[in-house]
Amino acid sequence: MFNFFVSNVWAQSGDGAAASEMNPIVSFLPFILIFVVFYFLLIRPQQKKAKERQAMVEALKKGDKVYTTGGLVGTITNLGPKIITLQVAEGVRVKVLRANIEELKDEE
Repeated sequence: MFNFFVSNVWAQSGDGAAASEMNPIVSFLPFILIFVVFYFLLIRPQQKKAKERQAMVEALKKGDKVYTTGGLVGTITNLGPKIITLQVAEGVRVKVLRANIEELKDEE
């Protein structure tokens, strides 16, 4: 009487047993391949860009024209270990964290 909602379950033999004993490395292969693709398309280029930016920030010197992450454009007048003074207009100087320097301004 209660069998109406319960379907019968049949045990498989032969090929079904071989599928359950598959090598665990083969089952993780798609995940490994996805990680490799993500590494070469996302992680590695971001690390390379971060290293290049860090080298640029460390190589700054007085007189360089730079862009900041906040959108300021100025010329470096004083360098400190953490703070840089930028001249953004005649007689206007702004102190900016060294980490906020985004890129060097190309000479026009």
